Amino acid sequence: MRGNDEQQGAVFSYVSAEQRIASDHPLRQIRATTDAALRELSSEFDALYAAGGRPSIAPERLLRALLLQILYSRRSERLLMEEMNYNLLFRWFVGLEMDDEVWDVTVFTKNRERLIAGEVAQKFFAAVLKQARSAAWLSDEHFTVDGTLIEAWANRRSFVEKKDPPQRGTGARGRKLLRDTHESKTDPEARLFRRSQAAESRPSYLGHVITENRNGLVVAVCVTQSSTKAEREAALAMLPQISDGRRRITLGADKGYQEREFLHRLRRWQVVPHVAEYSGKPRPWLGGLRAEERNDPGFPQSQKKRKRVEQVFGWIKHVAGMRQTKFRGRRRVEWMFRLAAAALNLRRMQRLLLQPV
Repeated sequence: MRGNDEQQGAVFSYVSAEQRIASDHPLRQIRATTDAALRELSSEFDALYAAGGRPSIAPERLLRALLLQILYSRRSERLLMEEMNYNLLFRWFVGLEMDDEVWDVTVFTKNRERLIAGEVAQKFFAAVLKQARSAAWLSDEHFTVDGTLIEAWANRRSFVEKKDPPQRGTGARGRKLLRDTHESKTDPEARLFRRSQAAESRPSYLGHVITENRNGLVVAVCVTQSSTKAEREAALAMLPQISDGRRRITLGADKGYQEREFLHRLRRWQVVPHVAEYSGKPRPWLGGLRAEERNDPGFPQSQKKRKRVEQVFGWIKHVAGMRQTKFRGRRRVEWMFRLAAAALNLRRMQRLLLQPV
């Protein structure tokens, strides 16, 4: 018998969003891990908001919504909120009931500076890592570092001469470089930079990560202005996050890190450099590995694990949408880059839970 195509809407629904989500849906475990991390930040959120006044949108809901935007590759917060109005899965993950009204998209804009000032992304990233460490998913001995170019939300034509350029440049022997004399009207902190001689110079930033070699989880993140020395300087700045300088660890890297002073400072931190080496004509600024470092049994393994950091960059750029950032200013770009790294860790931890013990 053919059924009737009746269009009369039901007045009541007795099935909650919780019941509609499959028990084995990946977001279930991701939400459990996220909620555990957010509970640790509760006191931090209290310090960011006034004790009285009109209640705001809960910061926990804002962060869950941003994680959804990253995990599901939604290109804008406006599109995310439009979809959240009818997507029960999104409503359930954020914590909205089926009859709750979604907030206006400008709430993200008004609260972003507050969350950046409170270093919420850094603390959330650390809370997620704490759970990974308690599950023994992190290696505390073997790591890999690398950097990637993030296109800025600016155009080459937006670069104009500075009104008050410095008297002494940042180049060798005080030579003035383009970044000393010109800046973008759209994003003054972005710099024209290219990763190779064959590439085009583009307004950009550099994103840097350190991953551990056991499961490829990100353990340190930062974003810097683009420069030829930025990758090595960022690696040294992130070292205290993975080592106290008293125990021996290894750090894999590509040829861009084969610089004499960089290798020397790694050794002072008790870090064994597993850095790929240039072949051919020696260059005066290049540093060479010592025989014991080059012949270390773990050296080939460290070089093999380098592909995992490239997978991190691929995910952040294509899934999280960070190939070209929509934010202006290094702090805002770093905020989103770190949140994307935390989302990637949540996704990988969810998959690790599915593996047999």
